[in-house]
Amino acid sequence: MAAGTRTRTGSRGAGGGRPTPVRTGRKHLFAAYDLGKDKLYGHVKTTKNRSTFLEFCRYLRTLYPAEVRIAIVCDNFSPHLTTRKCQRVGLWAEANNVEIAYTPTNSSWLNRIEAQFTALRYFALDGTDHGSHREQASMIRRYIIWRNKHAEDQQLREIVDRANVA
Repeated sequence: MAAGTRTRTGSRGAGGGRPTPVRTGRKHLFAAYDLGKDKLYGHVKTTKNRSTFLEFCRYLRTLYPAEVRIAIVCDNFSPHLTTRKCQRVGLWAEANNVEIAYTPTNSSWLNRIEAQFTALRYFALDGTDHGSHREQASMIRRYIIWRNKHAEDQQLREIVDRANVA
């Protein structure tokens, strides 16, 4: 069971009856993959909106000199988009030498980071039952640190290569 739900069985914790899930909220992983350096970056946040997306983009921008143009590939989730109503993403990108590219609808497999998520699930999440969001976020952060130090690990390479279809 993923962090974010707990089950309680019966009344007053006694047996009998069906377990009822008790929601404890969600956490969201903002992640980026640098193809040139073969490095994964990630922040776990409590909200997933345009402001937190821009906060993560600002962090990514600090990793490279201002004169280096960077490209951020995103899916079409609404906080990533510039709309008539909210142009913050596009204006920020234009002012900061950043190109935001979007994968076509239902084509997330074109984004190279998806294979990295397959490895993250395999090494840090599969077969686990994290007791809290904090514990799960810690495992994700520890995996990212390990992954960046062991980018040439044979098992990691096999999982990523198998998942990379694009």
